[in-house]
Amino acid sequence: MANKILVLVRTTPLAEVKSATQGLSLFYTDLDRSIVKVDKIPKMGRCAVDSNVVFFDDWKVPARDLIGKEGDGFKMIMHGMNAERVLVGAEALGIGYAALRRASNYAKERSVFGRPIGQNQGIQHPLAECWMHLEAARSVLYTAAKLYDDGYTDGEYANAGKFLAADAAFKAAERAVMTHGGMGYAKEYHVERYLREATLSRIAPISAELIKCYIGQRVLGLPKSY
Repeated sequence: MANKILVLVRTTPLAEVKSATQGLSLFYTDLDRSIVKVDKIPKMGRCAVDSNVVFFDDWKVPARDLIGKEGDGFKMIMHGMNAERVLVGAEALGIGYAALRRASNYAKERSVFGRPIGQNQGIQHPLAECWMHLEAARSVLYTAAKLYDDGYTDGEYANAGKFLAADAAFKAAERAVMTHGGMGYAKEYHVERYLREATLSRIAPISAELIKCYIGQRVLGLPKSY
């Protein structure tokens, strides 16, 4: 739907730079749909925001639309990565807490054999664990947010917070479905939607595996594994 696009463009050939991240420039330019093809991707969740496949074929970007200095594009993109990690982590936490709230309410209201199912430790203990995992992730994420506000540029806390929040949210959403039993599969109770939405935060904008690579290399000093 957009008329403009923020795009990272190689302005210096790879043969002329020492690293693949060099020679990239950032442009904010008109999205010429007569040349650029944009196809919407049907998804299992996050339907409030479109995702698209974008095809570029011999598209020329005007030099006047350059942002910042030529060759500094990747550096500018990276500057926003920590904020993005914190944002996605916070979104995941919201989903996790919402799922936990619905599961807890259902466990208090649903009675089987004359007692609420939440009185059974098989239901109660997993939900208690979900709350603890969410709270632990929230603490790390808040630390990451404060460090970002203070001008800290390394990404170990932002990445760790996103990883922990995404994992905790998915487990809370999964447990919410299980708490509802067969009805957890029904759209009526919403928890199946939370499970679908929580899945995305484990994949994007960076996978759990790449976060582990980052922590292993940057924090633990281990050799680069990819």
